[in-house]
Amino acid sequence: MNNRKLKIKSWLPFILSALLTSGCTRLGPDFEEPLVATPESYRTEAALTELADDLQWWKLFDDPYLVSLVSMALERNRDLRIAVSRIAQSRAALGFTEADEYPRLDLDGGINRGNFTGTGKSPNTDTSSYITAPLSWEIDFWGKFSRATEAARADLIASEYGLKTVQLTLVSEVVASYTQLLDFHRRLAISENTLKSRTESLYIIQQRFDKGIIPELDVNWAQIEMEIAAAAIPLYQRSIAKTENSLSILLGHLPGAIEIRGNNLEQTIPPTIPVVMPVDVLDRRPDITQAKFLLKAQSEQIGIAEALRWPSLSLTATLGVANTDIGSLNVDGDTWSLGGRLLGPIFDFDKNKNRVLVQEQITQQFLLEFENLVLTAFQEVEDALVEITTYRQELAAVGRQLVAARNANKLSRERYNQGVSSYLEVLETERRLFSTELTQSETKQLFLNSYVNLYKALGGGWVTAADREQLQQTANYH
Repeated sequence: MNNRKLKIKSWLPFILSALLTSGCTRLGPDFEEPLVATPESYRTEAALTELADDLQWWKLFDDPYLVSLVSMALERNRDLRIAVSRIAQSRAALGFTEADEYPRLDLDGGINRGNFTGTGKSPNTDTSSYITAPLSWEIDFWGKFSRATEAARADLIASEYGLKTVQLTLVSEVVASYTQLLDFHRRLAISENTLKSRTESLYIIQQRFDKGIIPELDVNWAQIEMEIAAAAIPLYQRSIAKTENSLSILLGHLPGAIEIRGNNLEQTIPPTIPVVMPVDVLDRRPDITQAKFLLKAQSEQIGIAEALRWPSLSLTATLGVANTDIGSLNVDGDTWSLGGRLLGPIFDFDKNKNRVLVQEQITQQFLLEFENLVLTAFQEVEDALVEITTYRQELAAVGRQLVAARNANKLSRERYNQGVSSYLEVLETERRLFSTELTQSETKQLFLNSYVNLYKALGGGWVTAADREQLQQTANYH
């Protein structure tokens, strides 16, 4: 027993040395947040305001039914559930990866009876049994395991921001689809009213033709205009059905009809444009933060690849009991062993070196994708700002055009009834009126959607203050 203790003590300096040096050397570059250029101001003039992170901007449209649709989508949408599942997967992957940093203790046991010794036949039939607890530990000299853990942690944080990205995209798509649905319903109503009006006009013109007052050409022109309005009805019915189907999927249920209330011309325009400083866009956009942590996770792969170029040291220890008589309750004695294993590459035709180069190039690609995402983010903000400004002007102009078109149509009919003008003048004003009414509805929808695009581009409404604090704590955890 004393001899065994002396043997164990002789190993202690080596084991302690391994413990002290473990993890002290981390190969590969440490992650540094990428520096990106941000504009000092926006091209389109806009008053800068403070926008709370937890602002539910879709409520600014003052439509309770829209708010209920958004709530339903956030509760039932399948893409959102997938994102939640990915967070759970990443959290489990972190625990799985982190376990490699620590020793592993197993249980090993067995029983054997026979006359085969492993090299030949024995004259005796022997029975033996054993049970041991093997302990193994690969010392993390070069930071291979610690970097793998950091990569897994970065993936977890990226998945959490990925959920926020899905939420932001989902809300934007629900609001945009709803405003589009209102627009199609409005254009369908315009087409139905126009068809009704033109059907009545055709009846009157047919009566005049039957009495020989007007030529048959006027009847044909009236028929053409009536059928143009009739053809628009199935067009918008089809558009409504397809939009309802898309919105139904966003809401997490089978395709079906979607109830609407009111029309898009009555839809409230948000009172202000909540623009933040350009530099703040980087912190507000969850997809940008997600891309940053994905870049961090990938950069850790360089260090892992570097560590594989160097030798690895594994320590093993075993403690157990053995017995050569299965029928006896006594054991022959306890068993133990201590060992170490050094394994490293000598010549591998530059395989490990090229592995590092591969990871460096992949990291460079992630960096370029991150930078491109930042550029795209500012483009989306600029596009949304100019959309709001120009669509507001365009909608006002279309409104004035509609007033003039209605008056022109009224006057042309009076002139035609008095025999002052031909029916072609009436047809032209009717076409202008029909087209302008449809354009007004579409422009209002595009104007409303420009606010949706702006909120999405600014990353608004995706996280509460508590969410931000929790995510920051996860990011700072080491």
